[in-house]
Amino acid sequence: MNKEVIITDRVKTFEDACNILGLDPKQHPVADLLPEKDRRAIIAFYKLTVIVRALNEGWEPNWLDWNEWKYYNWFYLDSAGFGFAATNIAATCASTSIGSQLCFKTSALARYARETFRDLYFEFLFIDLPKNYGK
Repeated sequence: MNKEVIITDRVKTFEDACNILGLDPKQHPVADLLPEKDRRAIIAFYKLTVIVRALNEGWEPNWLDWNEWKYYNWFYLDSAGFGFAATNIAATCASTSIGSQLCFKTSALARYARETFRDLYFEFLFIDLPKNYGK
């Protein structure tokens, strides 16, 4: 059976990802040191990083290999300023606009993360969530 199917069946939540990696999902030791306003975004980034590691099953991007495809999600707002108008998956060989820690080994995994962990992406990307976010 395809590994992607297996791992996406095993990682449905942040807690699932922590269990796979042997982490305690309740521990966010740095969070208490951060200003209140920044905590939500930093914790969301941490959670996304853990989820990406679990979904990638040990794969790490080789940024020196221009022939190795790397996939990441990117988002933009619509003209009304709320919610995501569209989401896309981009492949890159050398750089990303969202950070190398959030890249995937396959486009299928990137799509899965975008759909399954959409709320975490919102928390990470927005300082203050728009009133109608996700609606």
